[in-house]
Amino acid sequence: MGVTSFTQEFPCPISPARMFRALIVESSDLIPRLLPQFIKSVELVEGDGGAGSIERVNFTEASHFKYLKHRIDELDKENFLCRYAMIEGDALGDKLDSIDYEVKFEAATGGGSICKMTSKYNTKAEFQVDEEEIKAGKEKAFAIYKVVEAYLLENLHAYA
Repeated sequence: MGVTSFTQEFPCPISPARMFRALIVESSDLIPRLLPQFIKSVELVEGDGGAGSIERVNFTEASHFKYLKHRIDELDKENFLCRYAMIEGDALGDKLDSIDYEVKFEAATGGGSICKMTSKYNTKAEFQVDEEEIKAGKEKAFAIYKVVEAYLLENLHAYA
């Protein structure tokens, strides 16, 4: 099994606490409401939403995927840090065993936050990670991030 890692950082005008709560802690309610054309539902399959829990994301027919499952490995609400893994679903294809993610929001100088994200792609056997596929996946994830950011900018009291 090989591992390929990517790290990215991007600024956000929203405080770390609001972004973390909306995008991570309460995403199972918010994301399907904001993106009903792509995400049918997010359901807790196992656990209480904390570390060790498993969530299933069900996509609509408009998506390229049917579903995926995430396992939450760490949820640190005080430090705005979440570690989770995509452990199942057609998004992994035949080349990936799993994808490990670490997302952390830090306060930015002058307000807002900096989102730091690391992705580790765990491949099956000797497969190589296709950079173009990874780029496309990251763009879709970033689009969801921007939708949540826009929602919070328009709804100043949401997730405060």
